[in-house]
Amino acid sequence: MIIGAHSIIYSTSPDADRAFLRDVLQLTNVDAGGGWLIFGLPPAEVAVHPSDKNDVHEFYLMCDDLKELIAAMKKRGIVCGPVQDEGWGLLTQLALPGGGKLGIYQPRHARPKAMSAGRPATKPN
Repeated sequence: MIIGAHSIIYSTSPDADRAFLRDVLQLTNVDAGGGWLIFGLPPAEVAVHPSDKNDVHEFYLMCDDLKELIAAMKKRGIVCGPVQDEGWGLLTQLALPGGGKLGIYQPRHARPKAMSAGRPATKPN
């Protein structure tokens, strides 16, 4: 059975980006050995979107108040991109210290109930 999801952010400066996730976003973490941090995430969801090609994946964090998150990042000197109102949510990107960008959005769409680890999802009637 599925027990969770493991997402990967590739970075040219992994130590700086790990420090950002640990110190700025304050994600829980464990050291898998040699300073290789693995971060805990809140409940997650996955969607399948149409595309002209396969093997294209995206990763976003979600928040409950994007305006508040942007203000908190600004206080820490973290640059966020312009807010886009996509209808299904408010979306921005923040700059990671390693030079990459991380999408964050405030969802307006219905959210599924989080699965419990190791328990199968309820089958629809």
